[in-house]
Amino acid sequence: MKLHKGEILFRQGDTGPLYRLQTGLLKIVRAHEDGNTTLVNIIVPGETIPHHSLISPSPYYGTAIALVTCDIEVIPAAQWYEELERSPEHFRTIARQLQDKLRMMQQRIDQLTAVTPAAKLMKLESWFGHYLGTLKLTDVLTQEEIGQFIGLRRETVNRLLRESQMKIES
Repeated sequence: MKLHKGEILFRQGDTGPLYRLQTGLLKIVRAHEDGNTTLVNIIVPGETIPHHSLISPSPYYGTAIALVTCDIEVIPAAQWYEELERSPEHFRTIARQLQDKLRMMQQRIDQLTAVTPAAKLMKLESWFGHYLGTLKLTDVLTQEEIGQFIGLRRETVNRLLRESQMKIES
């Protein structure tokens, strides 16, 4: 299945199949009771989601939205769980996927615990650069989302991006 930038793969609270991201990037946003949303995760190629449903089914924790064009494999939930029952060696594959995600989360913690706001942004841009190629971080995330992802106010992100652009231009 192909999903284009801005298209929704699944919505928070719904239930359904699992998905394996072949190419592209997805963001997971969580809606709150007041209508505000928070960026909670970025899904990169090779991941099977939702993570919390890899062993047993559960409603989708957030809404998955394509950041760029994505190729996605749809995995029917019944098929996934039946295969787990028939082939316990798949649990090893799941454990590796979750291990990789934990390592990615450790990198996010490094981004969040950087001392200066500029260092936080620089680490995030470096991490995203691995997946974005020639795109810029601001081509796929809003300043608000960047701030949510690294624990900064949107205004701070805006200032840092302007300062960075001025350095490039001079």
